[in-house]
Amino acid sequence: MTIIEELISRHPELEASAASIEKALDIMVGCYRANGKLLVCGNGGSAADAEHIVGELLNKFRKRRRIDPAVAAKLPDDLAGVLVGALPAVSLCSMGAALTAIANDVAWDAAFAQQVYGLGNEGDVLVAISTSGNSANCVNAAHVAKAKGLKVVALTGEGGGRLAALADCAIRVPETETYKIQELHLPVYHALAAAIEETLFD
Repeated sequence: MTIIEELISRHPELEASAASIEKALDIMVGCYRANGKLLVCGNGGSAADAEHIVGELLNKFRKRRRIDPAVAAKLPDDLAGVLVGALPAVSLCSMGAALTAIANDVAWDAAFAQQVYGLGNEGDVLVAISTSGNSANCVNAAHVAKAKGLKVVALTGEGGGRLAALADCAIRVPETETYKIQELHLPVYHALAAAIEETLFD
């Protein structure tokens, strides 16, 4: 049983989202294989989810990941022994000074878009989390991502909103109430993190 199949067996309500979850996995693995990174954004509880996703990717998740032997050879043994293989990811919610400067000097609706413009490169992936799919700062970030050649993966509720229409892949979990949507986002991104790790690390 694959990790995504296991997810569906534990959360049968996500069966309708299975194909989009598999597609998101393919996009993210392709990004990492091409030496890209993930940029992740959201508001409120979805901002917490953005930071959670980044933590699972930068650090080990279900298995200990070996670091690059060439790098390990240049480090003190005790340091090389504690580091783990990392998957590059950045939470756009976490840089307080930059975030508030953009919000204050330009507009809150541009807070994530400006960071995507500054940090995103062709081949990277923007993961935008919005339960409604209509959070203006996430939608604007997706516009910039598309203009710069990034792929966009959206995590939304059932409706999908404007964000789903912009995304290369929209995971629209089958709920309409905010907290219920967020309760399903968690197992989805945990499964994605586990499946990416399983694919890219021995």
